Amino acid sequence: MYWDVKTVEPLPDFRIYVEIENGRKGIFDLKPDLNHGVFRELQDNHYSNRVGILFGTITWPNEQDIAPKTLLSEMLPVESTASLKENIASD
Repeated sequence: MYWDVKTVEPLPDFRIYVEIENGRKGIFDLKPDLNHGVFRELQDNHYSNRVGILFGTITWPNEQDIAPKTLLSEMLPVESTASLKENIASD
């Protein structure tokens, strides 16, 4: 599907870099959800860095996931690798 995630990489400060099948790229901030329910486990950097993709959705080993609709509406767009590096450096 056009909203399937094709790439995900952990970034510093509880963020992830995401590429979607439709060509969109961006950074998703996990911090707003870290104190809620099953997402509390993501407060552990080692665990949160185990992010992966299952059936086009961002997931973690203990079945946490991010709904595609949430991901698409809340990720900060990134147009290139250079702008990604700038985004990381600005924090």
